[in-house]
Amino acid sequence: MTTPPPIHEVEDRLRRLHPDAKYELDFETPFQLLVATILAARCTDERVNRVTQTLFVRYPDPQAYADADLEQLEQDVRPTGSYKTKARALQGMARELLARYGGQVPASMDELVTLPGVARKTANVVLNMAFDVPSGVIVDSHVARVSQRMGLTTQSKAERIEADLMRMLPKEDWIHFGPAMVLLGRYICKARAPSCAECPMDDLCPKKDV
Repeated sequence: MTTPPPIHEVEDRLRRLHPDAKYELDFETPFQLLVATILAARCTDERVNRVTQTLFVRYPDPQAYADADLEQLEQDVRPTGSYKTKARALQGMARELLARYGGQVPASMDELVTLPGVARKTANVVLNMAFDVPSGVIVDSHVARVSQRMGLTTQSKAERIEADLMRMLPKEDWIHFGPAMVLLGRYICKARAPSCAECPMDDLCPKKDV
């Protein structure tokens, strides 16, 4: 097969495979998810979850991050990589939340992306997963790779891939599609040695660059 599959069929199969697909970061509040998603940049969800087990206790709210000793915060997030940048982002984000939003995470894309350390993907994760707001389609490296292999996009930049997917998908599918594609890419359509024979998309997928 050389043509892209119908995206409605892809989504139907994703719903059968992962009916309750969620991002695999542990959180109880929108603020915790915002912190975890900032830490997840170039880091596995599993490692972030190990770090946040302690981090969420030591820093329970934006005020705790705002008042934190920066060097200590750096050490606390060090296992997630780029720890100096991430610690500064967390402290800056917390201070902005306190100064502008009363310590509450805003539920809009336009406001979220003005916070330190928050780009569109992070904002989509928070809005989709914590607020159930279909702000867009989450696109990480897994979603990008699977979408390209399936021929759903020829783009390489995340925001352009997202735009292609948003044009094809009904808005009511945006929240589910991203996390479901993440799971497909993480466990089946892996970067190296994808398990095509186990993939529910095998008969649909043109397998570009595989």
